[in-house]
Amino acid sequence: MAKDHSNFFNDVYDVARLIPEGRVTSYGAIAAYLGTKGSARMVGWAMNGAGAYPDVPAHRVVNRQGLLTGKAHFNPPSAMQERLEAEGVKVIKDKIQDFEQVYWDPMKELEL
Repeated sequence: MAKDHSNFFNDVYDVARLIPEGRVTSYGAIAAYLGTKGSARMVGWAMNGAGAYPDVPAHRVVNRQGLLTGKAHFNPPSAMQERLEAEGVKVIKDKIQDFEQVYWDPMKELEL
C-alpha cells in the first residue's frame, strides 16, 4: 500500500508560503522546521509537485549550498532563476550569490 504524503506536503507548502520575497531557504531547513530532520529529499518531492499550487513559491527553495537543484521541474528550467532574479536574488551558474545574506531559516525566523 502506498503511503499518503499529502499532509506532509501540505505542511511543506505552508512553510514555503512564508518565505519572504527576495529570500531563499533549503529543503533541509524546511524538514528540520517540520521536525523531520533528514527528510530533505521528501521536501524536494513536495516542491516538485508545488506547480499545482501557484501560491507556493517553490523557486525560493534550494539545496543547502544555494544551488538551483530544482530548476528541472520548472517550465522552462530557466524560470526558477528568472523568478529569483526578479525578486533581487543574484544567481550565477545556477548558484545563489551572497547565499548567507538571502538565506531564510524557518527555525530562527518563525521561532518555534
